[in-house]
Amino acid sequence: MVRIRLTRTGAKKQPSYRFVVSDSRNARDGRALDTLGHYDPRKDPAEVHIDAEKAARWLSQGAQPSDTVARLFRGAGILPASQKPA
Repeated sequence: MVRIRLTRTGAKKQPSYRFVVSDSRNARDGRALDTLGHYDPRKDPAEVHIDAEKAARWLSQGAQPSDTVARLFRGAGILPASQKPA
């Protein structure tokens, strides 16, 4: 199954993340099919940049967001507030 999830980047104790599309069998930081944006939780407020067009295309093709990605997508308005991840 294809998943949209976060992959960790950044230095030790200074995490930042990328939104990536990858096969669910790949490792967290393994090979990605596409990169959709980035997320920096250390800034106040947290910095979230998502390519909404790419994200919508992958979601329409059946990619399933992880719980955290679904929460961030709802906050950005990409997923409706009532939709739950599968």
